[in-house]
Amino acid sequence: MDLAHSQEERDFRARLREWLAKALPELPAKPSPDDWPGRRAYDLGWQRRLYDAGYAGLHWPVDAGGRGATPTQHLIFLEETERAGAPYVGANFVGLLHAGPTIAAEGTPEQRARWLPPVLRGDEVWCQGFSEPGAGSDLASLRTRAVRDGDAYVVTGSKIWTSHAEVADWCELLVRTDPAAPKHRGITWLAMPMDAPGVTVRPLRTLAGSAEFAEVFLDEVRVPVANRVGAENDGWRVTMVTLSFERGTAFVGEVVACRRTLGALARAAKANGRWDDPVLRRRLGRLYGEFGALWRLTQWNVSEAQGSGGGVPGTGGSVFKLAYSHARQELYEAAAEVLGAESLSLEEEWTAERLSSLSYTIAAGTSQIQHNIVAERILGLPKGR
Repeated sequence: MDLAHSQEERDFRARLREWLAKALPELPAKPSPDDWPGRRAYDLGWQRRLYDAGYAGLHWPVDAGGRGATPTQHLIFLEETERAGAPYVGANFVGLLHAGPTIAAEGTPEQRARWLPPVLRGDEVWCQGFSEPGAGSDLASLRTRAVRDGDAYVVTGSKIWTSHAEVADWCELLVRTDPAAPKHRGITWLAMPMDAPGVTVRPLRTLAGSAEFAEVFLDEVRVPVANRVGAENDGWRVTMVTLSFERGTAFVGEVVACRRTLGALARAAKANGRWDDPVLRRRLGRLYGEFGALWRLTQWNVSEAQGSGGGVPGTGGSVFKLAYSHARQELYEAAAEVLGAESLSLEEEWTAERLSSLSYTIAAGTSQIQHNIVAERILGLPKGR
């Protein structure tokens, strides 16, 4: 079997490399980590460059405004942009990787036409309003309520860990529309404008000192019924589509970044003498194998998603998310071992990434939740009582 890239794919890689070589030197200086309006402008500026060059939405279907690229071209894009040190999706990640693909799969033609082009062009930013102070891992126990009032829902409640809420235009929001229904059956998925009266955003500062998360308070916010994606009380099914994208394909670029980081870590170990430690070498070698396997699983997940008809990843995303979360944490633990005292400085990129990695076994569904999904939906084991 010939597994080599086709001539068309090799030409795609060559064109992309040539474009990156011209586009990256033209980028403005990257803003400071705490300048979120500046980071929004920087990230959306890069997205617009991708759009104008024909590289935006490679993983989206054509009827959603995407480019209709093959899974291999999508993966080549990720490899080449990471190799070149190009910006990642940044503040636009919810729109590009979560909300956008969900609307592409579940939205009406009118909803697709309204919300998807601005995401691809870099005109609008989305945030995710799922988690609540009392509904984290048990997401279906959320209590933010929405009461139908004519052609609008009146929403009251609060959300937490809402990424980039302070610079977002829209929020993919889960609300409870039927308190009397079983908890998984009374939920609805809404697109809420963040400038609506009654929306209050309060940034949260993380362990690393950044403030990419926020609390969002909703005080009788009116959201048009036309902004509902899917049927009323069918939001849990739509949410599973969102989470499938979040766990199955949203992390693919990060795997490439981790493989590059691992190579840089090995070079650092050779430079400072830590490479002489055989235990450390074995650890780095095992991580090399793990990230290689994760990249192969990524390729399989992307191919499965794009071959499924609707582009929705399967339950294999939970296998990936579970393995990737722990591998990423171990990668930065190994970085601390290589760098020694240097790894304690918050000025070092390695340190910030290590602190960030601690959240990965919680974000996008805890590892315990992923274990349950793998056990019940893949292995067919009975649910716990």
